[in-house]
Amino acid sequence: MPIKSIYAKYFQKSKMFLYPLLGIKKGVDIVPSETYITWGNSIKPEDMKLICLYHPIEKKGFNDFKNKVLIKNNRLHKIQTINMNNHLYIFDFSDIKDDWFKFLDGKYSQMSNNTKSQILFFFPDTSANYVYMRSYLYPKIFFKDYAKILDVNEEFLKSIGELCNKPDFEKETLTNENLHRAKIIN
Repeated sequence: MPIKSIYAKYFQKSKMFLYPLLGIKKGVDIVPSETYITWGNSIKPEDMKLICLYHPIEKKGFNDFKNKVLIKNNRLHKIQTINMNNHLYIFDFSDIKDDWFKFLDGKYSQMSNNTKSQILFFFPDTSANYVYMRSYLYPKIFFKDYAKILDVNEEFLKSIGELCNKPDFEKETLTNENLHRAKIIN
């Protein structure tokens, strides 16, 4: 499937590049509403933690999913309850430190082959997300497509080396302010 357009808006990089590394099957009914890599002053990007916000009351079968999948996940670091319907599941990625810092730097194509394979395996190979993620992880194959779409010289894209922008740390940060905005905290 060729790339015919690019994402114009920011998308949560932690959800697309890190969440798939938890080994949770794509297509499950229970997914985090948001993912983050920082939380106020508690968790910083260099702490190598992925924060997943779940709403247990809204999803039938959440307790079963929690017990069978989340609690048994070898990356689970901590569970933080915000209130009855808002729980944070915090996962530790220190076992792939080099790939974590490549993620932070937006050097997705330089992540290890194992990590890139795990990310791609998460997305069905017939989906648009698969093609986009493949282009971010293996940009050399797609420089010509992106050059045409962006109407820029292919050599210019090659000099940059990546086809996806770095994570926006402000948008990847869970704050009390955005919890209030989402009406998560009363």
